[in-house]
Amino acid sequence: MPQLLDGKTALILGVANKWSLAYAIAQAFRREGATVILTYQGERLRQTVEELGAEIGASRILECDVTKAEDLARLAELGRLDVVVHSIAFANREDLARPFVETSRDGFLLAQEVSVYSLVSVARATAPLMTEGGAMMTLTYLGSTRVLTNYNVMGVAKAGLEATVRYLASELGEKKIRVNAISAGPVKTASARGIKDFSKILELVQAKAPLRRNTDPAEVADMAVFLASDLGRGVTGDVLFVDAGFHIMGL
Repeated sequence: MPQLLDGKTALILGVANKWSLAYAIAQAFRREGATVILTYQGERLRQTVEELGAEIGASRILECDVTKAEDLARLAELGRLDVVVHSIAFANREDLARPFVETSRDGFLLAQEVSVYSLVSVARATAPLMTEGGAMMTLTYLGSTRVLTNYNVMGVAKAGLEATVRYLASELGEKKIRVNAISAGPVKTASARGIKDFSKILELVQAKAPLRRNTDPAEVADMAVFLASDLGRGVTGDVLFVDAGFHIMGL
């Protein structure tokens, strides 16, 4: 059976541990024959990401803090790319725990810089490397368009991220670069644990989603494979939901 990503090189930013969606995507990309490059943020994560990269046979692992110009400049030296996966988001825990109206100025700006502007800066660094076109994608969540308790400043950031996807898709389309977002259902990742009462969200989704279950990270990864492959060649500027159908439900 032919591999969907054979001959393609993919840069995946945001692997933190074996539970992260970025790692699930990396596994699926390798399964489909892609050459995979992983990034990590800071020495604290270096060993973990190096071990995970070794498990799947990543071709290269490099440090990239998306708030540092020198790290972004290093991305521009990678050589030809076909796929870029942006799986990066951050907000201060205290800004997620307090009422949204009490969000700090610094916390608001930090969430926007790391979770939204980083997609712009990564695209600027990597688009010139996608000389034959390709696919960029990011990870978003339903809290971008609906109020979800305790998602707070991150919901606003995800709204900005989805708007960024549309503007990048419009500008990069002439270079045959497609830009999309995957809106995954809630998954037990390290970042999700920072959201107050996250277990209650999982229980609600399982009870109310049309498929009566939560999202499997492998399903998100397979959607990423579709977008990265030639099967997704006509899709850009869109948000594709992988959430067991929960986003269609009312009360």
